Amino acid sequence: MTTLPDFRLETHFSRWEFKARHHMTASDAETMTMSDLLALAGPEDREAWEHVALGYTETWGAPELRETIATTYDTLSGADILTFAGAEEGLYCAMLALLAPGDHAIVTVPNYQSMETMPVTAAGHVTGIALRPENRWQLDLDDVRAALRPETKLIAVNFPNNPTGTIADQAIFRGLVDLCAGRGIHLFSDEVYRGLEIDAAKRLPQAADLFDKGISLNVMSKAYGLPGLRIGWIASKDHALLARMEKMKHYLSICNARPSEVLAGIAIKARETIFARNRALCAENMARLGAFFADYPDLYEWAEPDGGCVAFPRYRGADGVEAHCRRLVEEKGVLLLPSSLYVSDLLPVPQDRFRVGFGRRNMEAGLSAWREFLAEEAR
Repeated sequence: MTTLPDFRLETHFSRWEFKARHHMTASDAETMTMSDLLALAGPEDREAWEHVALGYTETWGAPELRETIATTYDTLSGADILTFAGAEEGLYCAMLALLAPGDHAIVTVPNYQSMETMPVTAAGHVTGIALRPENRWQLDLDDVRAALRPETKLIAVNFPNNPTGTIADQAIFRGLVDLCAGRGIHLFSDEVYRGLEIDAAKRLPQAADLFDKGISLNVMSKAYGLPGLRIGWIASKDHALLARMEKMKHYLSICNARPSEVLAGIAIKARETIFARNRALCAENMARLGAFFADYPDLYEWAEPDGGCVAFPRYRGADGVEAHCRRLVEEKGVLLLPSSLYVSDLLPVPQDRFRVGFGRRNMEAGLSAWREFLAEEAR
């Protein structure tokens, strides 16, 4: 049996996420209370919530939820949607369903660890494509073409990207879709931050809308700020692929929690209200971060991301980013993610970076503690 490597980021969170006083690296937008979410419900959904039955639901997801999710796409119906208990379960099933030993996959680096780990586990042959800071962390299609093999079955990307916040230029993304379509390669597109673009003109189309081998991953956790619902989904017109994943889900969550399905449907119908709130909060916090980093140009290099609610600034200090992040959380309770948590077996990742989040309220308290730390260091 294949043993998966330690999930570095999640192990780090297990130690610090609920102990640190200032969670300055959160990858999700500000959440909502139950009463705030229910206030967005229409009469029918409020009635459904009041009378929700606490039994099993369908493995695919409740039909009404799947149809609601389909409204977030341009060309899909509920038949093109398979729901999961969060995005990670969907990613796990997709990689195992798409790849077999001897297949080849291409993934971007840096990325969320399981986007690399699962293809390596399933196929064994994976090529990393570097997102480089000197290129605005943009995907280079020439790198992708050079990495292609006859046995390439999958290319996996994530835009807005975690941890850099980069969105691929429209022409680059369309070029990637054309390349995949022309060669019969599945494009797995992690779109969990879609809706949190700073400039709406940069919002990318969803892969599942663009061609039959396009696969879109999304979830209630990130742009919606509702991770406690534990509802994610895969959207694709490749129904044979969805059927394989549905059979895998029988060994995992089996089905979603019915109350979460009802609440997710309410949130999706109110998505423009929720996204607008979260974008406004991200913009306010990004301005705060920009002002903070501008006060310490010798220590930090900051560039605004394109979207999402995380960024990947550079640390210039002589002590190194690992020691800097460790001391910040131990001495001041300020949690950041050093770049070692994004290390890849495929390619080098810049080791002078750290992930900072800007999607939650009360950022001022964390920045104040951070400033205190730097003031004490300067004495």
